[in-house]
Amino acid sequence: MMDISLCLKRPSRMGDSKRMRMTSNFQWLLLTVLLLYLMNQVNSQKKRTPRDLKCITNNLQVWDCSWRAPSGAGHGAAYEVCFENGSHSCYRLEKNIKLPALLPGDHEITINPLHDFGNFISKFTLNEKNVSLIPDAPEILDLSADFSTSTLHLKWNDKGSVFPHHSNVIWEIKVLRKKNMEIVKLVTHNTTLNGRDTVHHWSWISDMPLECATHYVGIRCYIDDPQFSGRKEWSDWSPLKNISWSPDSQTKVFPQDRVLLVGSDITVCCVTQEKVLSAQIGSTYCPLIHLDGKNVAIKIRNISASESSGTNVVFSVEDNMFGTVIFAGYPPDIPQKLNCETYDLKEIICTWNPGRPTFLVGPRNTSYTLFESFSGKYVRFKRVELPTNESYQLFFQMLPNQEIYNFTLNARNPLGQSESTLLVNITEKVHPHIPTSVKVKDISSTAVTLSWHLPGSFAKIKLLCQIEINKTNSIHELRNVTMRGIENSSYLAALDKLNPYTIYTFRIRCCTDPFWKWSKWSNEKQYLTTEAIPSKGPDTWREWSSDGKNLIIYWKPLPINEANGKILSYNVSCSSDEETQSLSEIPDPQHKAEIQLDKNDYIISVVAKNSVGSSPPSKIASMEIPNDDLKIEQAVRMGNGILLTWNYDPNVTCDYVIKWCNSSRSEPCLMDWKKVPSNSTETIIESDQFRPGVRYNFFVYGCRNQGYQLLRSIIGYVEELAPVVAPNFTVEDTSADSILVKWEEIPVEELRGFLRGYLFYFEKGERDTSKMRVLESGRSDIKVKNITDISQKTLRIADLQGKTSYHLVLRAYTDGGMGPEKSMFVVTKENSVGLIIAILIPVAVAVIVGVVTSILCYRKREWEVIRLWKSLQGWKDRAVLVELACLGRGRSLPRSSGRRSCCSRPDVPKELDPWFQAPPSLQPYIQREEGALPPGCQGGLWLAWPVSRVHRWSSRVAQQKFYSRATSTSTT
Repeated sequence: MMDISLCLKRPSRMGDSKRMRMTSNFQWLLLTVLLLYLMNQVNSQKKRTPRDLKCITNNLQVWDCSWRAPSGAGHGAAYEVCFENGSHSCYRLEKNIKLPALLPGDHEITINPLHDFGNFISKFTLNEKNVSLIPDAPEILDLSADFSTSTLHLKWNDKGSVFPHHSNVIWEIKVLRKKNMEIVKLVTHNTTLNGRDTVHHWSWISDMPLECATHYVGIRCYIDDPQFSGRKEWSDWSPLKNISWSPDSQTKVFPQDRVLLVGSDITVCCVTQEKVLSAQIGSTYCPLIHLDGKNVAIKIRNISASESSGTNVVFSVEDNMFGTVIFAGYPPDIPQKLNCETYDLKEIICTWNPGRPTFLVGPRNTSYTLFESFSGKYVRFKRVELPTNESYQLFFQMLPNQEIYNFTLNARNPLGQSESTLLVNITEKVHPHIPTSVKVKDISSTAVTLSWHLPGSFAKIKLLCQIEINKTNSIHELRNVTMRGIENSSYLAALDKLNPYTIYTFRIRCCTDPFWKWSKWSNEKQYLTTEAIPSKGPDTWREWSSDGKNLIIYWKPLPINEANGKILSYNVSCSSDEETQSLSEIPDPQHKAEIQLDKNDYIISVVAKNSVGSSPPSKIASMEIPNDDLKIEQAVRMGNGILLTWNYDPNVTCDYVIKWCNSSRSEPCLMDWKKVPSNSTETIIESDQFRPGVRYNFFVYGCRNQGYQLLRSIIGYVEELAPVVAPNFTVEDTSADSILVKWEEIPVEELRGFLRGYLFYFEKGERDTSKMRVLESGRSDIKVKNITDISQKTLRIADLQGKTSYHLVLRAYTDGGMGPEKSMFVVTKENSVGLIIAILIPVAVAVIVGVVTSILCYRKREWEVIRLWKSLQGWKDRAVLVELACLGRGRSLPRSSGRRSCCSRPDVPKELDPWFQAPPSLQPYIQREEGALPPGCQGGLWLAWPVSRVHRWSSRVAQQKFYSRATSTSTT
């Protein structure tokens, strides 16, 4: 039993554990059901009581509270609402209650439903923080449109009178377009409530013409009251109002003739019942934007400046085209360089630069208005656009007794306006007119009266006029004249210190004091002053004729400032201690006279005459004092002239006279002369007649009481040039080793400078093969001689080679450069001694060579004989050799004992004996043995013949004999 019980208890414990878990789950389930029941009871009770109290306010003065009615409450159920707000108040009402704004803090509200479901009372705690501020939806008073500018104008009332104090209001305005209510603009607008009803305005420019589609506008508000601590919310949107356009049969494209700022964007639409195929601006096609119905639009961005006729926009339909014109430009620039001045103190001229072009013309052009603030007067100006470098001007009539003017220049066009201001004292801004009616009247030969007319009312101010005086070849002279302004505008001034009989040119300009601007110069007035007596006598000189019998008097025309009129004639006279001789009057323009005089001392006088009188006489002595110590010198160039110097001579009492002429001209030498004071020691001679490369002779005369003496004779050039020709030269003499050359002087006209020397070049060379193409002194094969002694006219060239061609070149040079070259080819003579030596030397050489050759050949013969003798075997062969030698000499050998033998001395021809005598050098080789030589050959006979002789003298037959005999002998 115990075992069974134990067994039963084990599983029982497991069951208890499960039962415990089941019991725990059951308890949780029971609690959940109980909780749900209680919640259901609570909810059931809540449903039978008012709940979810909400309060809002529209004007911060009244709270509108509402709640959810209990379940089962029918429509029109009544409630008792009680609240504490300093006092206990109860109201019997239906679903909601309007309470006056409660004081800050918590307030208890009791709502008791008055119905048959029992007495269920709801209590709420109400605080301002739980109240929402939701304004009433705004009311749009008016929505209008300006179709010409695509502008919407909105007007509404803020109903500020219902709010207890000032508050900030944010208005949100939305603009919708087309039938699908596409929002195109959402903007906020801020205002302030000020305790009274205020009407507000708002405008908006549409990017699309209002004619293109219907536009709708709605508005709502948000009141931001800093004193209200509750929630703040946006009001509801006001009812939408719209603007639409009733199409007509004429206009199809909008906008029409619109003026735009360069760089702007614009939408252009076409309102039509037909299908639009394409649209383009200028020549550029644009994509279509489809609107309501068949209406379309295009978007043009960053439009560029239009031409004067505008930019065309065209819409194409199947059978027609519709379009408009767009004018793109700029607003007027601020008027630049505004300046107001007067010419005559009667009228003010204001000028300005319009600045940047606007590209708008015609009715869209910029209009200008000039307003003067002190007087309140204004003038208008309008004109066609001009380039920016041109100024506009506007005239404003001056007002009596007003000197200070305050101007405002306003510029306006359809794109905007600008202005510029200027405050000016007009009496300080006078720019006089051009003086007119200039007249000249004589006072004397050196003074005139100048008169002119200057338009303007200058009676109250001072004028400063400047007179310009011009005369030929003179510096302009300016003279200032200050005068008081006068009413009749005629002015005059006296001018003195003028020259008689001189053409003057006068012109005038004027300004006011204080200075502002000079007037323009008047027209020139030319006038010739009257004549006067000549102030000086002519500048004279004299020359004796080449035969010394006549004295030629020269004089120069008087300058205009000394002649003082037109010179009519000259009176020339000569006087001595004994008599005075006067020539007839010499008419101008003759400036030379010739008088026959002896060598006595005469004084020559020359007087110039004009219509008024005669000049003082110019006197010059005829006598010329000789000078034996005179040398020709060279002058130095100074700039464009010749510098002449001389030593001071206390005996010169009058003056110095420098005479010059062209040295190539024949006598008398006179080109011009110049007089310098007696205290001078140098002068520079300048003349328009001087030419480069021309030699001039200069003569310096000193004036003494009894006459003139030549002090210096000088030659010079204003500029030296290179000679134009080469010296002519010839060869005076030639020898085997030298050449004598002679040349001529170059004429002065062709020399063109002071000769400084000659360069002589020479080299070996034939006429057609000479290498002296360019003269180069540095080349070793060209010899150069520089001849600096210009008096030298010959040159001997030594150390040359005989019978050789030489190329000679001669050139002259000055400080101006090297002249051209002249060349010649010369051949030197042959040398006889050299020829003899040339002949003897080869002969001597030949003799010496022959002797040496003979000696060598003789010695060689001995060597050959010894060699040949040793080579022969036996006496027979040697005998054959002797026989061959004999045959070579043309002789027959003697016979002895019936056989040939040349070994016997008596048988050897006498002339051959030298050949058979053995020389001492061969004696050791002769064998004395028996049989070594043929019989009779003992005794020292020489039986050899030189090999050279054998080959030279033996004939082909002899050789054949030798060979045949040698053969027979050997056979035997």
